[in-house]
Amino acid sequence: MNRSKTVAFLWLFSALFFYSLFQMALRNSDSSHNYTSASDSTVSNKEQRSALYDRMARDLDQHGPLFLKHGHTSQSLSLSDIFTIKDGSVAPILKAANPPVRANVLHLSTQYSVPITEALKPILDPYFDKVIWFQNSSLYHFSMFHASHHISPVPATQDEIEAEAAAVRAVTQELCPLKIVLDRVVLTSTGVLLGCWQVISGSDPITIRAKLRTALPRAPEKQLYDAAILHTSFARLLGHPKASSTVLSNTGDQVHFFHGLVDRLNNELRGFEAVVSELWYVEEFDVLALALNGRMKMRRFQLGCSRN
Repeated sequence: MNRSKTVAFLWLFSALFFYSLFQMALRNSDSSHNYTSASDSTVSNKEQRSALYDRMARDLDQHGPLFLKHGHTSQSLSLSDIFTIKDGSVAPILKAANPPVRANVLHLSTQYSVPITEALKPILDPYFDKVIWFQNSSLYHFSMFHASHHISPVPATQDEIEAEAAAVRAVTQELCPLKIVLDRVVLTSTGVLLGCWQVISGSDPITIRAKLRTALPRAPEKQLYDAAILHTSFARLLGHPKASSTVLSNTGDQVHFFHGLVDRLNNELRGFEAVVSELWYVEEFDVLALALNGRMKMRRFQLGCSRN
């Protein structure tokens, strides 16, 4: 009888042991699957950005330097509406935004923006010193999500604005600082010199925008930028370079010249790394206030996640 009990106990113990091993294997399989999915997602997001940047880089070839003919911005604003030449230099034209634009942007610290500006100026100033607008290095930013923009304005009371800011603050507590690397510099047909970045680690822009979309349900359905993009404006070219008119006598020559300029900028800046740890909720009281040093009110939130 005792022998039978012993055998039964051993069988039961063996069954429980193998069942435990089976459950552990399942959990490991699930964990591996989740890790792979996250990894695949990261690769996919990177590939989306690369494809997007490729298209942006082709814009100059496809349309030529429209800014030499007084074109428009990427937000459908005429260049002549936002810039003027005053005393031989570029000056912004500040116009009240009604209602104010409410933008959520990642901020790039001057620890990183100042070296970028210092690298740009020696290359660009000899050609465009009187017809170029450099982004204020203290306001380098990556547009993430608009609670209201000039194309689809969403008026808000002060209480609603405070509620939006509180919702954005809650989102930032779930976001991790981004370690990023400059993938390339691009010149668009509208004359904007853009820094196009990839994410090494931290919260991906696609994730950030999705969380902000959930937190701000009244926001315009149509946003201004692709969900994957991570870009910042370095400068805007507004006129012809100081070069012989015979050298730049046609669009092909002009495009060739600008490609050479962009190549020099990329040789200087590509691979530059930075860390982004702040998200700003900004009320822009002037049109394009962040780009033109206009009137604005900023609420600065630290990205609260400490994981790498």
